[in-house]
Amino acid sequence: MNGGDEVAAGPPQPLEWKFSQVFGERSAGEEIQEVDIISAIEFDKTGDHLATGDRGGRVVLFERTDSKDVGGSRRDLEGIDHTVSRHPEFRYKTEFQSHEPEFDYLKSLEIEEKINKIRWCQTANSALFLLSTNDKTIKFWKVQEKKIKKLSEMNVDPSKAVSNGTIASSSSSNSHRTCLENGGSPERYNSLSNDFSFPPGGIPSLRLPVVTSHETSLVARCRRVYAHAHDYHINSISNNSDGETFISADDLRINLWNLEISNQSFNIVDVKPANMEDLTEVITSAEFHPTHCNLLAYSSSKGCIRLIDLRQSALLDSHAKIFEEPEHAGSKSFFTEIIASISDIKFGRDGRYILSRDYMTLKLWDINMDSGPVATFQVHEYLRPKLCDLYENDSIFDKFECCLSGDGVRVATGSYSNLFRVFGCVPGSTETTTLEASKNPMRKPVQTPSRSSRSLSTITRVVRRGAESPSVDANGNSIDSTTKLLHLAWHPSENSIACAAANSLYMYYA
Repeated sequence: MNGGDEVAAGPPQPLEWKFSQVFGERSAGEEIQEVDIISAIEFDKTGDHLATGDRGGRVVLFERTDSKDVGGSRRDLEGIDHTVSRHPEFRYKTEFQSHEPEFDYLKSLEIEEKINKIRWCQTANSALFLLSTNDKTIKFWKVQEKKIKKLSEMNVDPSKAVSNGTIASSSSSNSHRTCLENGGSPERYNSLSNDFSFPPGGIPSLRLPVVTSHETSLVARCRRVYAHAHDYHINSISNNSDGETFISADDLRINLWNLEISNQSFNIVDVKPANMEDLTEVITSAEFHPTHCNLLAYSSSKGCIRLIDLRQSALLDSHAKIFEEPEHAGSKSFFTEIIASISDIKFGRDGRYILSRDYMTLKLWDINMDSGPVATFQVHEYLRPKLCDLYENDSIFDKFECCLSGDGVRVATGSYSNLFRVFGCVPGSTETTTLEASKNPMRKPVQTPSRSSRSLSTITRVVRRGAESPSVDANGNSIDSTTKLLHLAWHPSENSIACAAANSLYMYYA
């Protein structure tokens, strides 16, 4: 799926996923603290760093360690023909408190400290830069190693040293001395007489303190705060490829910021109607194109994606392209609009494709073809008979994220019971893998076809199979809607996935 240059050899073989690491694994029966639940995951562009945010407003950084073990000079490394096939490993790097709970006195609203999104920015001078946001405020962080410098002990010979107190007491005994202006004293200038001289070897009892560098410490410093620009909850932030600007999106508006200017932003999209009773859709996600700094896409609760061009006008009331799937006649129900709402969109690395996730499906769109998605993947079709129950417990409003592999060959998204699914998206691929966020990720292969073949008979057959046993998934496992895998990220250059199950971060490789 890289710009349409598919290899004629056919689709790649399905990957065999293996467990790599887990951070924050909880023991059986351990109670999960609400503040520890992970709410955001993001790899940086190199894949050497990983950031997570949680509901307690903390950002935790991890760094890759296995790539650093490959020694040798640059010339030696360039001479290696084979790639080092190694188990990807990360280690804890540092953490910091990004956001604190606040209270909006004008609106009498509590503002949660929960981290909604994290985005990495361009690095400089070995320092790491990232953006993090909660519902209202975006912060720009710099994380850098600082050498801790300490003074060595004052190595003074106590037997020959004269304390400051002794000097003070002897000098103050002369109560009749004459004083000059500003507290001066004539004795001060005569204290070193002409016959005073230092011994040949110096004064052995006095040594100057020496500054020594001890261990290094990672320091996170908030460089800028971008606040008071959103009336509604921020659902997305996205960096521009120009390295200077970024966007933030809430339910009704998208703002454009310059990283260097925190007190001013430009409103570029506004879908708020003059009368709020006329509101029919809200913005659910927004992302910049990975290479063209003038293009960005945003999704809506109606299930459509709009591609807009910043060169058109200052306020982008019209879109350059709109991507939506035509409704099937007679297929509408009470839940149709709810499950059509797109919860996340992601551009492929080359910017040719957009991946979108709604409640039931993953869809892959070609930005050159707006007639419909080029591929549709059923994530958990077996839940369709249980939509009424999912509506009653609000699970139908869960916002699942999605991600693409760096080569654009596969896509992934989460589901319930701490499951996530990986699909092959090149033409002819039938790869469908279901994994569980645990140390034993491999599950039985799904027997039902996951890629929709655009035929009503297939859809009917899948729905009928789910209706036979509505409380189990396609593998025969019971469904637990309280354990959901909402957040996951794919390594930018390798087949490695990081996903969050409550407060635990699981990592897998293939």
